[in-house]
Amino acid sequence: MKIVFIGAGNLATRVSLEMKRKGFDITQIYSKTTESAKSLCDKLNDISPGTDFTTDISEVITDADLYIFSVKDAVLEDMLKQMPANNGIWVHTAGSIPMDIFKPYATNYGVFYPLQTFSKTREVNFSIIPVFIEGVNDNTASMLEYAARLISKDVRYADSSQRRQLHLAAVFACNFTNHLYAIAAKLIEEKDLPFDAIRPLIAETAAKIEEIEPYKAQTGPAIRYDENVINKHLSLIEQDRFKEIYSLMSKSIHEFKN
Repeated sequence: MKIVFIGAGNLATRVSLEMKRKGFDITQIYSKTTESAKSLCDKLNDISPGTDFTTDISEVITDADLYIFSVKDAVLEDMLKQMPANNGIWVHTAGSIPMDIFKPYATNYGVFYPLQTFSKTREVNFSIIPVFIEGVNDNTASMLEYAARLISKDVRYADSSQRRQLHLAAVFACNFTNHLYAIAAKLIEEKDLPFDAIRPLIAETAAKIEEIEPYKAQTGPAIRYDENVINKHLSLIEQDRFKEIYSLMSKSIHEFKN
């Protein structure tokens, strides 16, 4: 299967490298900057030669089987308007964009959505990552399922409505949680304590939900709404925004159990 990636960010980097390792022909990378396009191209060619790159969307080849658009949501439609016409399958990797965004521009299209957080410099175990697919017709869906199963053991179908909800849940579970880690790091570093001190706590919290429902695993002063402890904590927080987050989270935790 001959593949072109439109984009060279975190997701495009990790997915293209995994596909290359699994024997896919990653023929071309497009990115608007030479630095990012060349960097990913070089990494792919280190696995096996045969990948080229371009920073001109009009130079994207037209004989590939699959075009994977992995760009910011805000620029996707502009990219579609500039893409050379072709008969390949066009897919995006976004959680919150409907599949039908491709309808004016392509005949065969769908969605290829790996539900994971990606960083260019960090390897992940693709075999356990759920890949959610959607296709405009059965043949397209079958082709996407074939591609997905070569990199993951967990391939599922999800329509645009389901995928939007998945993305919303992922923001709570990943992005918001990571921001809370950042707040925690700032709070303890203010007292010259290392973030390493709470890494085991974070690891155990994540490990528990492998065996226990998240709401059943909840502990801490908010679950019983211990105002004595809560008020002491609030008095220690100097930043108003952090106070607001602490208060809202505490109330939400207490109300959730009821």
